[in-house]
Amino acid sequence: MLFVKYLPLVVFLALAPLSVFCQDITTADQYFSQVADRYAQINDYEGRITITAGKSVMTGNIAFKAPSLLRIDFIQPPDQVINFDGQTLQVYLPAYHAILSQQVSDKAPSGIGGAALASREGLRLMSRAYGMAFESSPAPVPLENGGGEQVVRLVLNRRSVAEGFRTIILSIDPNTKLIRRIEGWTIAGDKIVFDFTGIKLNQGIPAAHFIYDSPASANVYNNFLFGSAAQ
Repeated sequence: MLFVKYLPLVVFLALAPLSVFCQDITTADQYFSQVADRYAQINDYEGRITITAGKSVMTGNIAFKAPSLLRIDFIQPPDQVINFDGQTLQVYLPAYHAILSQQVSDKAPSGIGGAALASREGLRLMSRAYGMAFESSPAPVPLENGGGEQVVRLVLNRRSVAEGFRTIILSIDPNTKLIRRIEGWTIAGDKIVFDFTGIKLNQGIPAAHFIYDSPASANVYNNFLFGSAAQ
């Protein structure tokens, strides 16, 4: 299951389409620090996410609420859901009639549920794990070759082999100051692309939106990231 293979990295990065309201940025580190500062001011956001891994393309609606609530309701694959309520990560895979469930503790890897990243401190931890550089310069470049959409590209290279992605590229819209695309390369050299569109900040999303009532008839697999047990 390609989706399950990359799930920790998907959740790790699904929390990242945040605004980068910044001025007079002269270095990549300062640019990233502005992301962390603004992150701390965001109460919630919602929008559309597209995840591309090889030939597999998934699209859905994403919602986040500080400090760590996350939900993705997929359009493709239909009815698939990722939900994190701050304590439990649940993934509903209708094609397999299965619910993957993982309790998240303080000792869990930061990628699981994105809990450790949904804060200013989380981004600071990321800044210590990755070196920052502009791909060429702070000047905008086309998001796609020959395309009209312009972005600023920030390259993050890992400092430790413990990180799931060896390289991450953030593409930031210079007009809205939102992260438009994230490209990540795994240790094995696989590339995963996350596109964020239509992001709206501070919409007053209620906490109840992140209470997921999973289908009672589906098989439940607990601790799927560290072990397995079926109910």
